[in-house]
Amino acid sequence: MTGWTADRIPDQHGRVAVVTGANSGLGLVTAAELARHGAHVVLAVRDPAAGERAARRIDGDTEVRELDLASLGSVRAFAAKLAVDHPALDLLVNNAGVVLLGPRRTSADGFELQLATNMLGHFALTGLLLDNLAAAREARVVNLSSITHKTADLDFDDLMFERGYRATTAYGRSKLATTIFGLELDRRLRTAGLPITSVLAHPGLTRTNLTPRAWEHRGRFGRVIARLGLLATQSVERGALPQLYAATAAGVRSGGFFGPAGLAETRGRVTEARLSPKAADPSLGRRLWAAAQGLTGVSYLSEPGDGVAPKGLSCR
Repeated sequence: MTGWTADRIPDQHGRVAVVTGANSGLGLVTAAELARHGAHVVLAVRDPAAGERAARRIDGDTEVRELDLASLGSVRAFAAKLAVDHPALDLLVNNAGVVLLGPRRTSADGFELQLATNMLGHFALTGLLLDNLAAAREARVVNLSSITHKTADLDFDDLMFERGYRATTAYGRSKLATTIFGLELDRRLRTAGLPITSVLAHPGLTRTNLTPRAWEHRGRFGRVIARLGLLATQSVERGALPQLYAATAAGVRSGGFFGPAGLAETRGRVTEARLSPKAADPSLGRRLWAAAQGLTGVSYLSEPGDGVAPKGLSCR
């Protein structure tokens, strides 16, 4: 993968791809490159007007559909319509995410907002589209991790972070949960013998609109921090390369994890990234899977001994 760039994406004609959060940042670059190489790309976005503006910037075959990952009702409605219109789905890029600073916020379903959007919504979406992925030839699911997953912990006694909430810690937890989900999905797909590849990627430190937004409420201090952060980041085009590689490169193995090669994985060429021991712990994978099934009400790839997680906001 030395020197891999988006120009090396294989021909995508005949393939259908869904990219969540495709109206800006990493999602927009990912959708644009997939479309440029021939894929029919579904821009799954919370704001359809923003999605239409993004689609006009893309040279290729696209459609815009509304999806709010912080609402399980929206996830179910999106998946039901897509499943009918696209019986075979070749690629699902679970890219959308939120990063927040400030007070704790909850989703439409009462879940901590970062966990709801970054992981639980994507868990439900993947399960609801599993038959469509299985109907395609060599389908892939790409989940977007973060280097913050390496210092995070999951508290199964308080998954919704109702006690002692800290927004940055909650973000790291959501990305650890996302990483565990992607790896557990790989294990369960292989156990079930399904021809679907589950891969992970992270963008390092990249100039997207998420971090500046998160600091807006901090006034002048926040704006200074946001500007300093921009100096330490790489372009969104480079930041999107790991997930584009995971989504399209030949020979990518299921369970693989890709990110930037340089400066503590914050920037640089695409390479295999390092997982935290917690992310790779199968016991945490099984426990989180049961919790996600209980919380979302979407059950798939179940195994004996999974148990049924409580549907409350805390999971034990």
